[in-house]
Amino acid sequence: MGVGAIVGTGILTLIGVGAAKAGPAVLVAFVIAGFVCACAALAYAEMATLVPASGGAYTYSYVAVGQLAAWMIGWSLILEYSLVVSAVSVGWSGYAAPLLHDWLGVPWALMNGPHAGGIVNLPAVAIIGGVAAMLIYGMRSSASVNALLVLVKVSALVAFVWMAAPHFDSANLSPFNPFGFAKSTGADGVERGIMAAAAIIFSAFYGFDAIATAAEETRNPRRDLAIGIIGSMLACAAIYTLVAGAALGAVGFRDFADSPEPLALVLRRLGEPEAARFLALSAVVALPTVILAFFYGQSRIFFVMARDGLLPRGLARVSSSGAPVRTTLFTVLIVGTIAAFFPLNEIVALANAGTLVAFAAVAVSMLVLRRRAPDAPRGYRAPAAWLVGPVAIAGCVYLFVSLPSTTHWWFLVWNALGVALYCAYAGRARPDTDHAGEVRDG
Repeated sequence: MGVGAIVGTGILTLIGVGAAKAGPAVLVAFVIAGFVCACAALAYAEMATLVPASGGAYTYSYVAVGQLAAWMIGWSLILEYSLVVSAVSVGWSGYAAPLLHDWLGVPWALMNGPHAGGIVNLPAVAIIGGVAAMLIYGMRSSASVNALLVLVKVSALVAFVWMAAPHFDSANLSPFNPFGFAKSTGADGVERGIMAAAAIIFSAFYGFDAIATAAEETRNPRRDLAIGIIGSMLACAAIYTLVAGAALGAVGFRDFADSPEPLALVLRRLGEPEAARFLALSAVVALPTVILAFFYGQSRIFFVMARDGLLPRGLARVSSSGAPVRTTLFTVLIVGTIAAFFPLNEIVALANAGTLVAFAAVAVSMLVLRRRAPDAPRGYRAPAAWLVGPVAIAGCVYLFVSLPSTTHWWFLVWNALGVALYCAYAGRARPDTDHAGEVRDG
């Protein structure tokens, strides 16, 4: 689940967006984003084994800080998971659309939103509906399909490195850093720089947090969650380094900057159209693993918040297979509408804002509980917690500041709405679950 969530739209689609903002120095952006995510992952691993309950950052914040903070983090998680599902669906459509047009003659206008001169992005909506059906059917069957698709996706990336690496030319990496380090706005009004790229491709690394939402459906959460979170981060860091280095060394970054299918485009530029078609087909087959992981996490966030009474309790009902059908269908309505009409880069930037806030909150929760409950049973303890925690918090804040200015405004509007809903409804809720007891009782 972790590798399926992390390896996806970030390397298959967002490498083009990152290259447009940082040039070959997008490699440095990957390192920075990965380092911040690694620190957050260590905090997540500790909190997931200390509080092995569904809800991820929402539940950890409830335990460590209280209901209001938990509501705001849950509200940010709703933003993150909804927009990630929408973003990956749009990225999936970027690879699927050429195949659907060539094979079935589907009009371009029905496979692109208004921002790209189309009417509606129907492939993105269709894949969201398909993944939702899998989750409603049951997570155990979904996990088996997920494992197979992860294998397909990783195999395609290995094949890409195998074919692109022999074409490596160091001249393609010069100038290495054409747009500088800090975020800056060019004459064309576009924000560029290594940190501007890192703030966007940050989403290439997160996904491990979706593992934490599965705590209540894990056989041995105090052991398995730490293995899943840290193991998936290490595996994906190695994959990203190889793929990004091969792509940037094989062709000039301007050749695939802002492309909806950058890796397939690289292969076509290298005279490998059949390999490009295989990669596109693999992305079409395998990107749903990312959608599945985040869709799963989103429905569980809704479920736990509804169980606590912060959302209508009717959303917490589950089917005979144990799936929260109502929250899944409600999520389909939200993420399907966003995917149908909005562009990838804008969706990802706003999703990252919610994620960065949630990651910082997990690091804060870890430090608070290290002080408040130092002897509580932890299946995993983050090394050098008083260094890792502040680094994760500071890194998330810096990346948040480096997001586009319009994203800051939209995030402010989203949180203003969240505060209003809390005051009107959620603030009067009394949870069925004793979250503090989850730490006391281990």
